[in-house]
Amino acid sequence: MDHFFCDQCGLCCQNLHLSDQYSDLDSGDGTGMHFDRQSKLCKIYETRPEKCQVDYMYSLFFSYMTKDEYYQLNYEACQLLKNQAK
Repeated sequence: MDHFFCDQCGLCCQNLHLSDQYSDLDSGDGTGMHFDRQSKLCKIYETRPEKCQVDYMYSLFFSYMTKDEYYQLNYEACQLLKNQAK
């Protein structure tokens, strides 16, 4: 896999309260301040913070595992959010 495939469900941006790392982006209700609730997309996607970029975070902090392993962990976290939203 050469890049992370996101289905743009927006659940990661609606659950920032689950991670202290993203508290500075929280609008106060657990949702990202740049998240558009109607489109479920980031309003600043092209200039989003580096910590919101899966591939950048891999290269910075997680290169001790394979990129496929890192993507799999991200997919699993995404699936947990989807299961909780049901």
